[in-house]
Amino acid sequence: MPRIYVETSVISYLTARPSRDLIVAARQEATREWWESRSEKFAAFSSQLVLKEVAAGDPEAAMRRLAICQPLPLLPIDAKCEALAERLVSTGAVPPTEQEDALHIALATLSQVDFVATWNFAHLVGPVAKFRLQMAIQQLGYPPPILATPEELLETLP
Repeated sequence: MPRIYVETSVISYLTARPSRDLIVAARQEATREWWESRSEKFAAFSSQLVLKEVAAGDPEAAMRRLAICQPLPLLPIDAKCEALAERLVSTGAVPPTEQEDALHIALATLSQVDFVATWNFAHLVGPVAKFRLQMAIQQLGYPPPILATPEELLETLP
């Protein structure tokens, strides 16, 4: 069973009130469909970083997000993860303002998950960002996880 790291944006899309923005609403629906019909095809994981991020903001919304994360096993963040995150930033693969994104990817890489589920196009799953990350991770001597949106995961896996 493929291992997948569920990044914060997926939890947010899954638990958010339906959006009036058509693109966001479609992403919310794809996330729900993937979570409900496909999540059993993955061994899904989270982290303390995800828990910290989903706990922020509106208390009621935070409770919904934390409830979704509760059954997910947590991948441990250690000094090696923090060091790899710093290297991803120093190589330019992740902007210096996005330390948490670098830590998500470092954790997924060192934990050897197969996929990272995310809606973060700007820094993780957009074509240029994805290319930069994959190249940097490979150059640092690690096999990169596959970065994908829940919509992509719906389309590509049986």
